[in-house]
Amino acid sequence: MSTNHKNDDSPVSSDSDPLLLKKEKNKTVILTMNRPKVMNSLNFDLLYAIKNEIDALQYRTDIRTLIITGAGEKSFCAGADLKERAGLTPDEVKRFIITIRNLLTSIQNLPIPVICAVNGIALGGGTEVALASDIRIASENASMGLTEARLAIIPGGGGTQRLPRIIGVAKAKELIFTGRRVDAKEALDIGLVNRVTTSETLLDACMEMADMIAQTGPIAVEMAKYAIDKGIETDLATGLAIESNAYRVTIPTQDRIEGLTAFREKRKPVYKGR
Repeated sequence: MSTNHKNDDSPVSSDSDPLLLKKEKNKTVILTMNRPKVMNSLNFDLLYAIKNEIDALQYRTDIRTLIITGAGEKSFCAGADLKERAGLTPDEVKRFIITIRNLLTSIQNLPIPVICAVNGIALGGGTEVALASDIRIASENASMGLTEARLAIIPGGGGTQRLPRIIGVAKAKELIFTGRRVDAKEALDIGLVNRVTTSETLLDACMEMADMIAQTGPIAVEMAKYAIDKGIETDLATGLAIESNAYRVTIPTQDRIEGLTAFREKRKPVYKGR
């Protein structure tokens, strides 16, 4: 991915390339972690660069979807930069964990859908980035896992909470206790990813899904995401109440009237998020 928006104050890698590439296309922002020489591992500077973009997206009403991926075809993100980690004090390690945990929570809480394009190895914090996303599409060479127990620690970016909610408690315990990696096929089988593609078609598949989302009502998608994410944490009766309130938000919108009018006139609706 060659297109990026580089600011003079953008965090840069050791070879002067931007740590994070950004591309906008068809109402979609594509963020590419750009540290391929170290398997796109996460250091403080990369986390801050991602945070800046996530914070800005909170106020972008013209963007419908975010896609997160890694540079190259071999690695999505190998987790924390262990070379940097080795030089951190215990207090700095705590700051790193809090930083990544807060960042992934902000990704999950974005009002727009987040699609993760897992283009290769995704370990530890890399898998946690994927777990914080709404939809995960992986290349055939993807390998995922929460491998922290092999380093005598546990997932600290939300992995112990998000993984069991996505694939179930028993399977999550198996993977976290053993630190075992799963390939793309197993990830699909256990529901860790939504779809598997070739490396060459991965971003095309993500953009295809993003384009489908862009054809829907923005407020409806935001409310659906809210209802699902908040409702899944509660009992059914409370979840249904959350859904009812979210539905109520869509009733007075111009988009709802536009959807009905377009259906009647047998044309594609033009939604404006109002």
